[in-house]
Amino acid sequence: MPKYALEEFLPNASSLVYGCMGLGGEWQESNIADSHYKQANEVIEVALEAGINVFDHADIYRLGKAEKVFGRVLKERPSLRDKMFIQSKCGIRFQDDIGPKRYDFSKQWLVQSVEGSLARLGIEQLDILLLHRPDPLMEPGEVAEAFEVLREQGKVKFFGVSNMHIHQIAYLQSYLDAPLIANQIEISLQQLAWLDEGVMAGNPKGSDLNFTSGTLEHCRKNGIQLQAWGSLCQGLFSGRDITNEPEHIQTTASMVASLADKYNVSLEALILAWLMKHPANIQPIIGTTKIDRITACSQSSSINISREDWYSLYVSARGDELP
Repeated sequence: MPKYALEEFLPNASSLVYGCMGLGGEWQESNIADSHYKQANEVIEVALEAGINVFDHADIYRLGKAEKVFGRVLKERPSLRDKMFIQSKCGIRFQDDIGPKRYDFSKQWLVQSVEGSLARLGIEQLDILLLHRPDPLMEPGEVAEAFEVLREQGKVKFFGVSNMHIHQIAYLQSYLDAPLIANQIEISLQQLAWLDEGVMAGNPKGSDLNFTSGTLEHCRKNGIQLQAWGSLCQGLFSGRDITNEPEHIQTTASMVASLADKYNVSLEALILAWLMKHPANIQPIIGTTKIDRITACSQSSSINISREDWYSLYVSARGDELP
């Protein structure tokens, strides 16, 4: 079994990733306020103090302002760059004067996007570049050319994908010389298709699951790091008002609280530890901008949930016993 990217390519990378989508202000064309710079400074400092040294960006986050505000922090505190791994994503284009919202894996757009991210971040190289969402018009040979240019120019060290299934990953990989080292997908205690599809194999009740069979196994077999976006379920089990949620959600929230007390960790840490118990070596991404929640999440690596508690949460969250 090959090593995962977390161990082989980024040997000192943290088991958690900080997602930077919440930095930089509103999702609109506007100036970045001093308060946004202050927030980014605090978030980065607290994340690093908590042992989180992988930072996840995308060229579209806050219309580029997330990268800009992060870049100003690095400009003012350049010594921080050597303490972190920075990844960004590209391939999504918002509606403009020439077309609707769309995906673009053309060589020109990929190279242009990376150069834009580097300029906003004020750095010379991304540690990882991920293709944000699958482009139906992708020409894999053209993607390979873009990757080669970016690697030869020293602008990207490693490459990966996001929101792709086994067949898309394998097809693209067949055109590449270097391995795809990460796949960032939505998996959590709330979004359970990644687990249900496996346990419902051959069961008619699982015929409507929207998660391509074999994706997890392919990533495990090939050492591809699974990164989980949406890992905290937008606070569903860690303090959000769930008065109007279904009974099984409320029951699961109560179970999370009980187990967090049992393991003496925060609610957030318990939820993340549940994900990290899976042998696929999942690397959760947290996107909160609340300082106390960042610190709370960092407790996740301190516990090992028992098999029985893991299944108890899984069954409760799915709202039905296993077949």
